[in-house]
Amino acid sequence: MLTTRQQHCLQGIGLRLWRNRSASETQSLSPSASEPVFDEVVDSRIAVAPPAAVHEYDRAPAPIPAAVPNETPAPIARREIDISTLDNWDGINTAILQCDACELSQNCTQKVPGVGNREASLMIIGEGPGHDEDLRGEPFVGRSGQLLDRMLQAIGIAREEVFITNIVKCRPPNNRDPKVDEAKQCRVYLDAQIKQIAPKVILSVGRVSAHNLLGSNLPVGKLIQQMHQLPGTDIPVKVTYHPAYLLRSPAAKAIAWQDMKLLHRMLQ
Repeated sequence: MLTTRQQHCLQGIGLRLWRNRSASETQSLSPSASEPVFDEVVDSRIAVAPPAAVHEYDRAPAPIPAAVPNETPAPIARREIDISTLDNWDGINTAILQCDACELSQNCTQKVPGVGNREASLMIIGEGPGHDEDLRGEPFVGRSGQLLDRMLQAIGIAREEVFITNIVKCRPPNNRDPKVDEAKQCRVYLDAQIKQIAPKVILSVGRVSAHNLLGSNLPVGKLIQQMHQLPGTDIPVKVTYHPAYLLRSPAAKAIAWQDMKLLHRMLQ
């Protein structure tokens, strides 16, 4: 039998108590309803009816959903560059086109491995693809490329006679400078291209190109005045201004012309 206190507590939380019906009440019910209903349960078990109507302020508060942590995008799985495949042109170009070793590969329209004569005496190395190069997949095809072509023609060299590429093979967003790790990832491709061509001279075009090739941080104006060799090789490197700089600063074209004349003598 429930104590008065227990009955009061159950009623306080909205639970209706059931009791045994009298014999006369039982007889008036249909057979299916004549089963006993308990108001006391052995071993303190309580049989209760479904709860009566509960006022809104009596309802248990809805559970507060757990805070969802800010989702961090999963890092992109990047393939390691297999340098064993870089011993021939097919392997080099395939590796460049499939490369996802740095974030530049996620933003470019297409890769720009390089174009030209694979047995060239002159190898031209720029900084990175720009807008036009990104669309066409070929280095130096915009206004800068047109000026570079005229600079070469001035010393009797056709574009088809040289090999042209860049420090990085994908366009940096908004034409920003390549980051250190981006240039480092692409350097294995550049080194493989240099090894295949074995050029007589390298023309380094622009600050980013010169700094990465020579491991220097001197201004281009200083590097132009000096003779260089590609570290670890006996290949001469001639530094000059980038054609994009010459388009912005026409007065520097006189210096670039002197560079081109010296380049011509180096190739003789």
